[in-house]
Amino acid sequence: MAVTAQLVKQLREMTGAGMMDCKKVLVETDGDIDKAVELLREKGLAKAAKKAGRIAAMGLVKTAFAADGKAAAIVEVNSETDFVAKNEDFVKFVDTLAQMALENDAADLDAFMALPYEGEGTVQDALNNKIATIGENMNIRRFQKLAAPGVVYTGYIHGGGTIGVIVGLETEATAEEIAVTGKDVAMQVASMNPKFLNETQVDPAWLESETEIAKQQLLNEGKKPELLDRIIPGKIKAILKEVCLVDQKFVKNSDLTVAQYVTEAGKELGKDMKVAEMVRFEVGEGIEKKEEDFAAEVAAQQAAAAKK
Repeated sequence: MAVTAQLVKQLREMTGAGMMDCKKVLVETDGDIDKAVELLREKGLAKAAKKAGRIAAMGLVKTAFAADGKAAAIVEVNSETDFVAKNEDFVKFVDTLAQMALENDAADLDAFMALPYEGEGTVQDALNNKIATIGENMNIRRFQKLAAPGVVYTGYIHGGGTIGVIVGLETEATAEEIAVTGKDVAMQVASMNPKFLNETQVDPAWLESETEIAKQQLLNEGKKPELLDRIIPGKIKAILKEVCLVDQKFVKNSDLTVAQYVTEAGKELGKDMKVAEMVRFEVGEGIEKKEEDFAAEVAAQQAAAAKK
């Protein structure tokens, strides 16, 4: 039987599987749509695709570091529930992905998903298998690799993987020598969530927005418009001290800024040290979590059962 575009479309609507996967199984089954559905289920593709519409906002963040600390990687993988995020198989999967991100130079997420994965095909294939086996939608959301010359990396994982931080210190010190200082700074990033490393990395659009907000606040307080140009610089400077990591008060010693703490630590070590990079991933940040309507869900299940 000829495999038509209409037949591919029908199978896709029935299973939610990808178009190329649908076409492939239809060719394999000589156009028998029932056998094609079974084949997709056997491959785990139909099951994975059906779950792909469900929102995955839980999950884990994991990090990986080169032995000498001169490279690091971080990855976030989402699941639907916290229960699955603690599943041993899921944890191992995310650990493996973090190590793969460290050992490869994938340019983007598409390239990362196409990397070969431990005899299971690609990373995408392995993800589909995990979805089919564990029975929940999952999503490899993002990853980042850091390997700047002259920078040594360390990090911190909070809450078993709810927040992951990598900090890079520009120094000639070894990974072992910067371990305590680096972890202190990484914990600062985890708890205080700075938006930027320093003032030179501040997003101009964000700064413009904050300036307009500050102006409006001053006007609402009754300040005269002609005085704003004098007041605004100081107000923005105060905001920047809160959102730039190096200018934040160091949590463990509020007499120092983070930059001062790192400089002092370098002096004690006899090697210059400054914060050069930071990355912070928090599980599910920015994902709009779906509010489940339990009554509507039960009604939908009853309606579906009545049709059978």
